Amino acid sequence: MIKKIAKKQWESSDFEKAFLPGLAIDSVIFGFHDNKMMVLLLQYKNTNSFALPGGFIFKEEDVNEAAQRILQDRTSLGNIYLEQFYLFGDATRQDDSMEVIMKARGMKITKNHFLLRRFVSIGYYALVDYTKAVPTKDEMSDDCGWYDINKIPPMIQDHKKMIQKALETLRENFSKKLIGFKLLGERFTMGELQKLYETILGVKYRRTSFQRMMLNLNILKQVDIKKTGAAHKAPYLYTFKKEK
Repeated sequence: MIKKIAKKQWESSDFEKAFLPGLAIDSVIFGFHDNKMMVLLLQYKNTNSFALPGGFIFKEEDVNEAAQRILQDRTSLGNIYLEQFYLFGDATRQDDSMEVIMKARGMKITKNHFLLRRFVSIGYYALVDYTKAVPTKDEMSDDCGWYDINKIPPMIQDHKKMIQKALETLRENFSKKLIGFKLLGERFTMGELQKLYETILGVKYRRTSFQRMMLNLNILKQVDIKKTGAAHKAPYLYTFKKEK
């Protein structure tokens, strides 16, 4: 059973003893809804700085379990597609941003405080329906919320680079791993699927070209005709083939 670390213990040796030294997890949590692409960020109000939701790995905890725990703590969502995408370990990623944040929160700073040391960070990304998430700040931040993927505010360390790398990976894997299928519901129209692809990939498709591309992937099954009550021809409904 993984224990929780109380807020007052951030400045104590108990916190450092509980976690693996020098290793962190940062999660790029993308949100999609109504053709909008967002990313979940933590805000430090007294520093004008933002960061990705992250955390540390308990010494008795698996790395993937730690990533799932961090995601659930920040969103209240479980059973979410979460994938490790990159290891960030450049020596230049360490700067004074954490010290600024600690001072703004009135924390006691010692020369060898573990938060001020160099960390290697394991990057994970996820894609969720942001209307179903409950953004929750951590012990160090002042707020947690969704931000437009095209309007990223100032980020600490290399977190903006993390977002860019995660977005590249998401787009590369989007079709072959069917990452976004849970965002559509069990049944959807080709038009709804096209809007999802265009929003996530940042491109525009001709309707006929997109339909041909998706059908050639052999991942869709036509299941019904959408009842619209309109005079024009109703669109077909599709579902993803379960074996895919």
